[in-house]
Amino acid sequence: MSTSTVSMASTAPKKGGGRRKLSLPVMMLIIAGGLALFSLVRVISGADDLSSAGQVSGALQLAVPIGLAGLGGLWAERAGVVNIGLEGMMVLGTWFGAWAGYQSGPWAGVLMGIVGGALGGLLHAIITVTFNVNHIVSGVAINILAVGATRYLSNFTFAEAEGGSSKQSPRIDQITDVTVPGLSDWLADLQARHWFFVSDLAGLLGGLVTNLSLLTILALLLIPGTWWVLWRTAFGLRLRSCGENPVAAESLGVNVYKYKYIAVTVSGGLAGLAGAFLAIVATGIYQEGQTGGRGYIGLAAMIFGNWMPGGMALGAGLFGFTDSLKLRGGAENVHAMLLLLAILLVLVVFWQLYRKKYVAAVISAAVSALLFTWYALTDQVPSQFVDAAPYVTTLLVLALSAQRLRMPKADGMPYRKGQGT
Repeated sequence: MSTSTVSMASTAPKKGGGRRKLSLPVMMLIIAGGLALFSLVRVISGADDLSSAGQVSGALQLAVPIGLAGLGGLWAERAGVVNIGLEGMMVLGTWFGAWAGYQSGPWAGVLMGIVGGALGGLLHAIITVTFNVNHIVSGVAINILAVGATRYLSNFTFAEAEGGSSKQSPRIDQITDVTVPGLSDWLADLQARHWFFVSDLAGLLGGLVTNLSLLTILALLLIPGTWWVLWRTAFGLRLRSCGENPVAAESLGVNVYKYKYIAVTVSGGLAGLAGAFLAIVATGIYQEGQTGGRGYIGLAAMIFGNWMPGGMALGAGLFGFTDSLKLRGGAENVHAMLLLLAILLVLVVFWQLYRKKYVAAVISAAVSALLFTWYALTDQVPSQFVDAAPYVTTLLVLALSAQRLRMPKADGMPYRKGQGT
């Protein structure tokens, strides 16, 4: 590693903002405790589908496009560029993915979806990096442009194709699904017994080994892949230095413009892949407006994850799970989640009392009591609340996690080559 890279390593901020990292045994214990609590809620509420393999599989399918968009946001913002345009880049990914997918096969659609999103990312890089336009303004403009461009293109492509129209594409062939034989059936049998903890664990694992698209596997591998590239390579260190202190990075010989361009283009490509996933795997067809704000939720997942791949994946999984509740069990499952939230708030009360935050503890206790009362006096929640659950979860998670966040120091800040001289 060069002297400049070593110098940047010595000045780069410590991961986690100086916080003590959780060891693997502690993390596994926390996950096991969370699953046990989840199982307790299932047993009390009788919502047996809450942790079924079908529920987990559906949640994973909904979480993947959110996670890919969040991963795209992470690449851009680690290099110091705010990417509000993720939604528009996803829209480009859905259109280009469907356009190539129905003509040349699903994998051609995946490739063109990435290209379409990358073009949106490249445009964002030109506007923000080269011309130094405000990042938010550029992102909003790309979102508007993407919707208008795809609507225009659909009029003389999909509208003239058999089985298509100006608002949707013809049907796209599906990518191969993978199921682990034997293991999938055994886990399904365990889950059907509705045992405490064991059946919930079986449902969780069953959703990961049953009817899993190859593109889903690829998307999951991109999470540790991103972590390795950005935190374990010299390339990643230089890229992250552009988001922390581009002037210092430039003084050490880093071509800041180049790394910003790479990061934002990759960001757009990942968002385009998320869009292609929606069109090819999730629905098998392009439909106007099918992204449904997932680019913004992906950005929220990235913020919730504190600009780290692992945390972002947890956030995407949470949002995907709440979104899937309305598809399986609907009001019954969301009603059971009221009990889960009430119990979690009781734990929060004890934690806040331990930290001597008495006002916060009282507020948490009051909200917990309201949730317990709501759960006890009703059998299900209104359908409007079921539909709003993913967005309410997004707001709550961001509000509760805001105090522990640490964004890259130069994120969104204007930068001109040579400004440090």
